[in-house]
Amino acid sequence: MSQPRFLDFHALQTLPFSNPNRDEEGNPKTVVFGGAERTRISSQSWKRRIRLDVEAKLGDPAVRTRRVVRGVAERLHQAHDWPLEEAEAAGRQVARSAGNGIKLEKSKDEKNEEILTTSVLLFLPEAGLDELTAIAAAHRDAIVDEEAKPEKKRKGILPSDQIAAVLGSRNGTINLFGRMLAELPGANVDGAVQMAHAFTVHETTPEFDFFSAVDDIEQQAGIPGSGHISTALFTAGTFYRYANIDLDGLVRNLGGDRTAAAELVTAFAQAFIRTVPTGKDRPTAPMTVPDLVHLAVRNDRPVSLAAAFERPIRALDEGHVAQAADRLDSYAGRLHRLLGSDRQLWAGHAHVLDQTPANLGGAHESFDDLIQAAVTCAWVQE
Repeated sequence: MSQPRFLDFHALQTLPFSNPNRDEEGNPKTVVFGGAERTRISSQSWKRRIRLDVEAKLGDPAVRTRRVVRGVAERLHQAHDWPLEEAEAAGRQVARSAGNGIKLEKSKDEKNEEILTTSVLLFLPEAGLDELTAIAAAHRDAIVDEEAKPEKKRKGILPSDQIAAVLGSRNGTINLFGRMLAELPGANVDGAVQMAHAFTVHETTPEFDFFSAVDDIEQQAGIPGSGHISTALFTAGTFYRYANIDLDGLVRNLGGDRTAAAELVTAFAQAFIRTVPTGKDRPTAPMTVPDLVHLAVRNDRPVSLAAAFERPIRALDEGHVAQAADRLDSYAGRLHRLLGSDRQLWAGHAHVLDQTPANLGGAHESFDDLIQAAVTCAWVQE
């Protein structure tokens, strides 16, 4: 029997006047697609929101940081009552003992004070910081002796295999999204998730918002005018979003644990549907949910439907969403026949549209029902 290998996630989601993901100048990100400029939301932006949501659901957080030195030092100083100087020496020793590829670099903190950070951005389970702290605590005398030497003569004296094991450990989202850490042999993890940049299915033109802020004390004194005046760019639109999960790859990352894989896929699916990037969310509150979600289980390869919108949607009386749903439905049906119906093992959708799509699989009353049906199909076969 043909085995499920990939789970595709498709969504159409409308965001009102907002700027959830900004470029280096603070403006909405864009892409030219089909000869038209569209608003874009980067995969990194949405993926972070999804990762944090998954970790909160599972109670298994990870931390991405270059400040392992500080993290260990604070734990030793606050929880173990080490003098601050010794605690900081222990933090430096963790970094020095991690391997030749990981170096210490001077940097500045939020107070513009000089601190030491690792040369690479580490990604490890949050519990790993406690484990690194415990390793350092077990070698206190050796750390103090080593740090008494001139700086140029100091070397890593903690057990490097133990440090490497902690830095190379995983939690659920590391198994989902992967980890690139070339400086530490064996720490790389091939991610099971691919996630595309979301883009509007239609052309967009960013709009300026002029705003001002009142100086309350000046107002009380009867002084007219504003305390601050500025402008910012925002857009609005209907986005096509896409991601997929390599089901076999996720099971391999989890050492064959299919139950844990199903739990992670469920948490990812819920977060994919329910999260929104946080950029400029306080002044715009773009807290929508998708108008349409389509999931498909395939046995050959993942399939994006982004090309359905290479020709931009033109707004008519009914707006963009209804037309985008019709376009997606039609394109999915043609592509399904082109690739072969036996390659798609299951498909389903849930929506708030006036018309039910014909080519997106069975209709489900809720997102949770849709997710459960997809996960069941993905792992019922042995």
